Amino acid sequence: MTELVLYSERGSSWWPVLWGPVFALLGFGVEALTPGPVNAATWLLVGGVLAAAAAIWVYGRRRLVSVRLTPAELVQGREELAVSRIAAVTDVGASVGARVLGGSWTIPKGTGEVPLRLEPDEVVLAWAKDPEALSAALARLVEE
Repeated sequence: MTELVLYSERGSSWWPVLWGPVFALLGFGVEALTPGPVNAATWLLVGGVLAAAAAIWVYGRRRLVSVRLTPAELVQGREELAVSRIAAVTDVGASVGARVLGGSWTIPKGTGEVPLRLEPDEVVLAWAKDPEALSAALARLVEE
C-alpha cells in the first residue's frame, strides 16, 4: 500500500538525457549536408557519451534534490525526518549555522529555505523549489 504524498518534487525530469543525442543528430546532419566524409560512428559515440553523462546527472539530482512529504515523514534528498519530530513550522527564525536537511552544507541552488523547529528545540532548514507550498503542507500536518 502506498502512502499519501502531500508534497513532492522530483529534483529533475529525464528529458535532459535527450540533449546529447539531439546535439549529435544535429552534428551528423550538418556533416551530411557539407562536402567531405560523414563520421556516423563518431556522432553515435558522442550522442551516447553525452546521454550517459546526462543520465548520471539526472539520477543524482533525483536522489539528492528530491522532496517528498507524507503524513508520516519528510524526505529531503538522502535524509528522512519523522513529521512527529516537527514542533513548529511558522514563526521559526533561521539561525546562522542551522543544519540543512538532506546532508548538504547549504540548501540546493534554485530552492528556498523552510526553517523548522524540531523537538527538543533544534532549528533545521528544510528546502523546496516552492517553499511556501511545502511550508503550508507541513503547517497543516503539525497543527493536527
